[in-house]
Amino acid sequence: MMLPYKRSIKTITCDNGIEFSNFNRIEKKLDLQFFFAHPYSSWERGLREHTNGLVRQYIPKNSDFKYITKEEIKKYQHKINDRPRKVLNFKKPKDLFYQKVT
Repeated sequence: MMLPYKRSIKTITCDNGIEFSNFNRIEKKLDLQFFFAHPYSSWERGLREHTNGLVRQYIPKNSDFKYITKEEIKKYQHKINDRPRKVLNFKKPKDLFYQKVT
């Protein structure tokens, strides 16, 4: 999934969830370094926490994802990535992403 973006990804910071249990394989395949945040230390994952807040504007906490369609998720994804961000000098994440990978 991330292999096409290998040259753009430098590090990955994650929590201790099972989704990255095979981090060694990913680390080698993408030639990058993994960092693990400490449990209950959300400030170590500031970008992720901010992004979760943006997602929560569309999908409230404790929502059952069984009832959210792929089309709805794509719509929310587009809205979030099409929103200018102060941290990006008021540029849109999707524009910067495509500049970086093309």
